[in-house]
Amino acid sequence: MNIGVVGNPRYPDLKDLLAQVARVAPRLGLTLFTEQGLASHWPGPAPAAFDGSRQLDCVMTLGGDGTLLRAARSLNGANTPILGVNLGRVGFLTTATSHTLAWALEALVRKAYVTERRLALLPEIVDREGGSRAEPLVLNDVVVHKGGVARVVHMRLAVDGEEVGQYSADGIIVATPTGSTAYSLSAGGPIVLPTVDGIIVTAICPHTMAVRPIVVPSSAVVSVEPIPPWTEEVLVSFDGQVGTTIQPGERLLTKRAERPVLLIRLGAEGFFARMRKKLQWGDLSDRERK
Repeated sequence: MNIGVVGNPRYPDLKDLLAQVARVAPRLGLTLFTEQGLASHWPGPAPAAFDGSRQLDCVMTLGGDGTLLRAARSLNGANTPILGVNLGRVGFLTTATSHTLAWALEALVRKAYVTERRLALLPEIVDREGGSRAEPLVLNDVVVHKGGVARVVHMRLAVDGEEVGQYSADGIIVATPTGSTAYSLSAGGPIVLPTVDGIIVTAICPHTMAVRPIVVPSSAVVSVEPIPPWTEEVLVSFDGQVGTTIQPGERLLTKRAERPVLLIRLGAEGFFARMRKKLQWGDLSDRERK
């Protein structure tokens, strides 16, 4: 079994975990491949680097949700499941921890896991002449917002070519159900189960009470177009990690990616159990009677 390893070097225990993976891999029949940036963190000679031409059975991420999002983006729609190992605090998308790493690898070899199909988004920037440039695949969200100091941006939102309305806000988030528990949730968006086939559109601090989040079918194409003269220094962020600019006359189109992102899930813990555990959802312990 070929396993690609992606990790975040900022975690102090990463080297110890890579050493553990290197020890366990031969016994389990795993052939390891590493992202180039981790080469110096392996004990002894590092595994061979993987790239887009390498056929992998799984990608394992060592870090937090951000590391998993980066791995999903690098796979770019490849039909490769991701095993997330959490080294951070929340780790809502991950399924194992540093303490259960060996068990997780054994479960992977035994195929004692389920694979969750997560809807991904494929954004592109389109200009007045119809020319377009493709942007990275995202698992969480695409965000249109102003650069520099906090300033309002005026935008025209459309779904499948039909105008929804003109928004005056700090930005607009176009999120997947997976991303509904991330930035969109902080901006007042709804929690949407990962199994729901939909796309969530949430305004960031809208300047009117008449604007509310909406959920549209996953087959829809969502268009966000900055309105002159508020078209200067408009940015687009992808999963909060990479970004680009929208020039005057351009608009963002976001649609469902052809292939989902595959996440490995170990154990019987369901979505709502993770909500209660990771986000303290429905936690009324502070109101318990003494």
